Amino acid sequence: MALKTIDAKMLSRMFLAGAKNLDNKKEWINELNVFPVPDGDTGTNMTMTIMSAAREVASVDMEDMAAVCKAISSGSLRGARGNSGVILSQLFRGFTKSVREKKELNAADICQALDKAVETAYKAVMKPKEGTILTVAKGAAEKAGELLEEGRTELDVFFGEVLHHMEEVLAQTPELLPVLKQAGVVDSGGQGLVEVVRGAYEAFQGKEIDLSEATTMTSGSGASAKGYGSYQAQAEADIKFGYCTEFIIMLSKTFNIKMEMDFKAYLESIGDSIVVVADDDIVKVHVHTNDPGFALQRALKYGALSNLKIDNMRLEHQEKLFKMAEKEGEKAAAEPVMEKKDTAFIAVSIGDGLNEIFKGLGVDYIIEGGQTMNPSTEDMLNAIDKVNADHVVILPNNKNIILAANQAKSLVEDKEIFVVPTKTVPQGITAVINYMPDLSAEENAAVMEEEIGRVKTGQVTYAVRDTSIDDKEIKQGDYMGIGDHGILSVGEDKDAVALQMVKEMVDDEVELISIYYGADVPEEEAEKFGKEVGNLYPDCDIELQYGGQPIYYYVVSAE
Repeated sequence: MALKTIDAKMLSRMFLAGAKNLDNKKEWINELNVFPVPDGDTGTNMTMTIMSAAREVASVDMEDMAAVCKAISSGSLRGARGNSGVILSQLFRGFTKSVREKKELNAADICQALDKAVETAYKAVMKPKEGTILTVAKGAAEKAGELLEEGRTELDVFFGEVLHHMEEVLAQTPELLPVLKQAGVVDSGGQGLVEVVRGAYEAFQGKEIDLSEATTMTSGSGASAKGYGSYQAQAEADIKFGYCTEFIIMLSKTFNIKMEMDFKAYLESIGDSIVVVADDDIVKVHVHTNDPGFALQRALKYGALSNLKIDNMRLEHQEKLFKMAEKEGEKAAAEPVMEKKDTAFIAVSIGDGLNEIFKGLGVDYIIEGGQTMNPSTEDMLNAIDKVNADHVVILPNNKNIILAANQAKSLVEDKEIFVVPTKTVPQGITAVINYMPDLSAEENAAVMEEEIGRVKTGQVTYAVRDTSIDDKEIKQGDYMGIGDHGILSVGEDKDAVALQMVKEMVDDEVELISIYYGADVPEEEAEKFGKEVGNLYPDCDIELQYGGQPIYYYVVSAE
C-alpha cells in the first residue's frame, strides 16, 4: 500500500540522508561557482549549515516531531554560513515552523510547509534574485501545490515529482541569470538544495544509508564555531548505543536477499548506524549497539567471523570531554577580560597582516574567516558574547557573510547590533577609520555605510577552470583581476594583470591607492609592484602593506 504520511522518525531519517548526500556532493557544488576562483564555497557553506542541524537532530528523540523540528531549525540557524547557508537555514525554519505541532505529515501538510519555507526565505533576502536557490525552492512549492490539486497524494509519487520538477527548474536557472549562462553553470545553491531533497527522497524509498556519517564533520580551517564543537554541547550529547561493533562474516551458506533483510531487521532491533554489505563470500557489518554479543551470535548463523572490532564509544566520549574541558579551561584563563565600553567592533578577516591592521585600528574582536571560510551565525554570536559593550558594530567584509551577520543580529536581545554591510576588507578598514567617538553607534553606522560606498576594491587570484565571463576568455591557471562588479583583467602575467586591474579602477577622483599583498607574494615583488603603481599615478598616495591573505595575491583599494 502506498504511503500517504510520514512520522517524525521518517522525517529525521530523510533530513539526515539529505545532509549526507549534500556532504558527498559539496566539492562538485563548489566547482559550480560563477567566477572560476579557488575559493568557490557554496557547497561547503551549505554542508556546514546542514551538518550543524544534523548533529542536533541526532541528539534528540527522533520520534518527537516538535523536538526534531526545533533541532533542524535551531541547528541550521546557528550554523548558517554564507548566503546559501543562511537561505537554506531559512527554508528549514519556515518548513519546520509549519509542521512542528503535527504527529504525522501528509501531502497537504508538506505542501503548506514548502509554501511557508519559501515565504520565510524570500523575506530573509533584501533583494531576492531569480535563478537562484530561491527559485528552485519556489518551484518545489509550486509543484507540490499542483500535485495536491490533482489528488496525487501518495508520497512516493509526490516526492518524486517534486524532485523532478526541481531539477527542471534548476536547469533553467542560466536562462534567468545571464551570468550563469555565460559561465556555463547552473546555480550552485539551487544544485545544493536539489541534492538535499534527492538524498531525502532516496531515504524515503528505503535506500540503505549510513546515517552515522551524516552527524559527523571534519573541522575546516578558518572560522571556528562554538556550538556542538564545544565541551558543554558535547557533554550534553547522549550516546544511545555504547559499542561500535564491526566484523566480517565469512559465509558458509548462500546469503540471499531475504536473509540480508532479516539480519538488518534484527540489527535495527538492537542498535542503529547499521551497514550491511554483502559481496560473494563475505558480509561486512557495522552496528552501534549496547549488546555486541547479540549481533555476533546472530551473525554466526551465517558463517565464521573475522576482523572483529568493538569500541566503547562512551569511554572514548568521556576521554574526549576531559581533553576538551582542559583546553577550554586553558583558553578561558588565557583570554583577558575586556574592559566595558559603549561601542565595540567585530571584524571578519583572514591573514595575519590584515588581522594586525584591524587590531591597530581599534577592532575589539577578529573572526578568523572571510573569503576562504565564511564564518557562521554561531561564530558571530560567540564574538558578540565576548565583547563587553552595549553596542556592537559588525564588519562582515565579504558580501557572502552579510546575511549571517544579520541573522546573528536578529538572535541577540541584550545588546544593540549594527551590521555595516562591508563587502570587502578595504571597505571594512575604511569603515573603522571613519569611526567618531563623539557620535552614537547608530550615527557611526550610518556614516560608515556612506563612506564605504566611495571605496573601489580589486583582487588578484587565479582561475581553477576554463570559462568565459564578462566577455573575457579565461583559461585554467590564468591570473584574474576581479573588481566590485566583475572581471577587470585576465592574463598569464600576474603583475601585468594586477596593473591592468588598477588602471580599470582608478579615475580622476581617486586620491589614495592601498595595496595589501598576500601570503604568496614576496616582499620584494610587492614593493616592485607598488613602485609601478606609484609611477603610473604620481598624484595619488600609495600605501603598500602586508595582508598575508591566502589565495588572493593582491587586494587593492582605490578611494
